[in-house]
Amino acid sequence: METTLNVRIEAVTEETAEIRRFELVAEHGEALPAFEAGAHIDVYTGSAGVRQYSLCNAPWERHRYVIGVKREAQGRGGSAWMHDALRPGASLKIGTPRNNFAIDAAAGRHLLFGAGIGITPMLAMAETLARNDANFTLYYFTRSAAHQAFKDMLARSPWASRVRYQLDDGTPTIDLAAELAAAASVSTHLYMCGPQGFMDAVRRAAPSWPETHVHLEYFAALPVEHLDGDQPFEIELARSGETFHIGQDETIAQVLLDAGVDIMTSCEQGVCGTCVTTYLEGEPDHRDFCLNKRERETRVALCCARARTARLVLDL
Repeated sequence: METTLNVRIEAVTEETAEIRRFELVAEHGEALPAFEAGAHIDVYTGSAGVRQYSLCNAPWERHRYVIGVKREAQGRGGSAWMHDALRPGASLKIGTPRNNFAIDAAAGRHLLFGAGIGITPMLAMAETLARNDANFTLYYFTRSAAHQAFKDMLARSPWASRVRYQLDDGTPTIDLAAELAAAASVSTHLYMCGPQGFMDAVRRAAPSWPETHVHLEYFAALPVEHLDGDQPFEIELARSGETFHIGQDETIAQVLLDAGVDIMTSCEQGVCGTCVTTYLEGEPDHRDFCLNKRERETRVALCCARARTARLVLDL
């Protein structure tokens, strides 16, 4: 199956002083691969490498993908490249959609919390939930009205009445603890995307929610750090029997790629889930931002995880 696509920039819209909306279409006008709400694509940003952006349009729109990109002054250069280099008509290489942040269809109610550019995956979720006549509320947190992206789309949507707003420079209108306490039930699921501080605040306001009912999407992560207490360990590939030594300042992905092992990587920060692999024996030291508690019982992100045991056996 093809994992990359060549697309054309159909339109670029300035949503705020920092955020631009990019509409992508297939180079020859054909339908794009299907996706579900919560999915993201890899964008190949020239010399700045690969970056991940959530798809924010309705999933049934097969003629286009829409992403929102915030220019990150302290970033690694990918967002700056997109803002500075991409204009309508330009060609772009992207990955096919992947989803680590899917809607749980079994939930009876959905609470969508988006902060800043973290609103992007929530837009596709809201479109899908509204179309399915599901019970949901979208909470949108920004610093000020000037920082609200996609506000015209939100205002025109048939589900506009289900959106609640919070501006940091205004009178608080959303009491996180009260909202989450009132909504807590065995059928309600919580979805959130935003900066680390925002995610931590929502988690503190929902301390008793079960892990299976809380879904998180990080749009950025801190660089992978090698801690002073990290110890070397071994990786065994179950299918070939090969073993590899992982040094204190090395990653599993780095060592395997250097040895010519065929694995896929992308963000190298534990956010996108591209390098996630099943492990069969041993105890990983998980340092990713893409796996939930249940997934970590059987899977590991090779770009950032280490091992608490002397050996970790991978299903490779």
